[in-house]
Amino acid sequence: MSALRIERDGHLLRVTLARPERRNAFDAGLIQELAGAFADVGDARAVVLAGEGPSFCAGADVEWQRSSIDLTYEENVEDAHRLYRMLESIFGCPAPVVARVQGFALGGGSGLTACADIAVAGEDAVFGFSEVRLGIIPAVISPWVRARIGPAAMRRYFLTGERFDAATALRIGLVDDVAPDLDAAIERVVADLLAGGPVSVREAKRLVLEPPDEDDAVARAAERRTNEEGQEGLRAFLEKRPASWLG
Repeated sequence: MSALRIERDGHLLRVTLARPERRNAFDAGLIQELAGAFADVGDARAVVLAGEGPSFCAGADVEWQRSSIDLTYEENVEDAHRLYRMLESIFGCPAPVVARVQGFALGGGSGLTACADIAVAGEDAVFGFSEVRLGIIPAVISPWVRARIGPAAMRRYFLTGERFDAATALRIGLVDDVAPDLDAAIERVVADLLAGGPVSVREAKRLVLEPPDEDDAVARAAERRTNEEGQEGLRAFLEKRPASWLG
């Protein structure tokens, strides 16, 4: 039975962790499914990553952790590679990714949050990089967490393993917003993403993933202004009418 639910809603793709009885914790199967889901999102203009039930993702599944005790170093390396590639597929997804975070978002759940382009947390969300309390470290998720919160915040929360609330996550930059009505907040973010030109939004994300030098920057700007989508957007603005992709 799949641990992931994938639903297409018009231009929106919803990817939902569907193991609520395990607080949507990772195991090898879920990691593989997530990597596959984000490897090809088709022409979706936005992707919402969510968790079914009261928690977003409580990190690594206890049974999966138990089985890892008997793995060799080489087998652990392979496991870590699979997790890394899954996180990389989310971070590098060509369509913008919005994380809907409620309840527990611990360990790898905080890592998932860091990989999203926009993360919105409910007021009940609880975060933490608790790996050191198990005698291990959050090495695989660290590149994306560093990009989100920077080394200063990492020093505290990676070293202490303490849990922290949504307000703290907002302050350190792990999430972009904390909302009392999580679904309404996600709807607003998705509406804003769909208001942009479909290709332009993806190209804007590529500016973040692949920072241009001077020649590349001016070439990308000129290409967007002269292609069909850019021409339509500029004309719609000047003519005070909705652009065609809003219809």
